[in-house]
Amino acid sequence: MDTGLASKTVIITGATANIGRAIALDFAAEGAKIVAVGRDLEAGARLITLAMERGAEAVEFVAADMTDPEAPARILTAAEALGPVAVLVNNVGGNVGMGVFADSDPATWAGDIDINLGTVLRMTHAVLPGMIERKAGAIVNMGSTAGIVGDYMLPVYSAAKAAVHGFTTILAKELGQHGIRVNCVAPYGTMSADPDAYSKGSRFNRETGFMMTAFADVPASEKAKRARNPILGRPVAMAEEVSSAVIYLASARASYMTGQIVQVDGGSLL
Repeated sequence: MDTGLASKTVIITGATANIGRAIALDFAAEGAKIVAVGRDLEAGARLITLAMERGAEAVEFVAADMTDPEAPARILTAAEALGPVAVLVNNVGGNVGMGVFADSDPATWAGDIDINLGTVLRMTHAVLPGMIERKAGAIVNMGSTAGIVGDYMLPVYSAAKAAVHGFTTILAKELGQHGIRVNCVAPYGTMSADPDAYSKGSRFNRETGFMMTAFADVPASEKAKRARNPILGRPVAMAEEVSSAVIYLASARASYMTGQIVQVDGGSLL
């Protein structure tokens, strides 16, 4: 299937771990020119090697913390050295706090909102002038089923992801006249079978990951309240199953799709 992504310049944030890494490798297999953004230099180096082996035309790794307001300009400069930005994948996200909202620390709210929503706003704002000038482009945001029904013990994260969904739809309305499509993928829990997919910056890294350490102290009764029952039987998606949806939405095959929130959830919300 011709996706039309060969030789296109693609920016992927949060590209060194889990979903983002799978997205980068799938774009590589399509022959794209990739700008992968992450904080883990070692994981970035491994990703460059793998992406070139998979067939990427070019790969540039940009070490950046997406909560840094100056990061988008640096990323855009690196991308435009490869060519005009055709696709932006706003994948980076995470959570600072966990627990019921009444017990939450207000000092953690801004972090949750910024990593999930602020990063999307800033990176999107950086690429739009070029896309509007060229009258072409595709933006794929990473939402979450938490943004649709709420995720127990992650109230601010859920609210931020809901905002990403809302931003996706309004941006699609604004940018359609410029030939730019904006869509969102909303996965349920996702993991990778590859141990190298969990960089130091990943929430699921066994040594440094927030989710791994935070859940260690959560009682089983509380964990059960978070669990959903996907119809397909598996509790989580594999990263490649989520990245496939991203590739489709970014591709020429989805040229009549915009403003959509595509759930990859195993039927868990049914």
